[in-house]
Amino acid sequence: MDERLVDLMALAGSTRGFMPPDEGMALHRHASEVAVDGPFLEVGSYCGKSAVYLGSAAESRGRVLYSVDHHQGSEENQPGWEWHEPDLVDSATGRIDTLPTFRRTIQEAALEATVVAVVGDSPVVAASWATPLALLFIDGGHGAEPAHADYEGWVPHLCRGGTLLIHDVFPDPADGGRPPFEIYGRAMGSGAFTEVDAVGSLRALCRTGEGI
Repeated sequence: MDERLVDLMALAGSTRGFMPPDEGMALHRHASEVAVDGPFLEVGSYCGKSAVYLGSAAESRGRVLYSVDHHQGSEENQPGWEWHEPDLVDSATGRIDTLPTFRRTIQEAALEATVVAVVGDSPVVAASWATPLALLFIDGGHGAEPAHADYEGWVPHLCRGGTLLIHDVFPDPADGGRPPFEIYGRAMGSGAFTEVDAVGSLRALCRTGEGI
């Protein structure tokens, strides 16, 4: 690794978020190996951890990473839920706001020219999206409705030969919620994807056909 990449991987590892280092490094590796032209896009950025892993690869490849998030937290981040972090609540609105932390992370990584924050509701953005994607990372809301909406809204934009990455895929229900596993199952059952890697709860698939 060159010095900048070492620094970026260290920053990604120390950025707050819910991705173990081995999964983060796998995310970076697959983004570095994308074989088709086009930008990258992630659904769910939280405080920027995955954006640094993906953005560092995008920078080295001369690509852009679009990072889609409303920055008001997923269901599991809300008060009373397991993954709530009170210091991310905006005192003026009483609502979670991760955008300032995300922006600081990208600034600290000096990735402003590579990582483009798209602040909005994922299905709304997806409905107006027109650019074919070389890589799609789904790590947004883990409830049934948002997870399946992310899959249905964004997978049609992924190029043939492109990479689909899905986080928090747990075959055993005791280990985590079902919707990410369900959309992984939809991808594999569609006949349009081939699994190429599994690291922890991260699944990497290649789009080899049509259909979702």
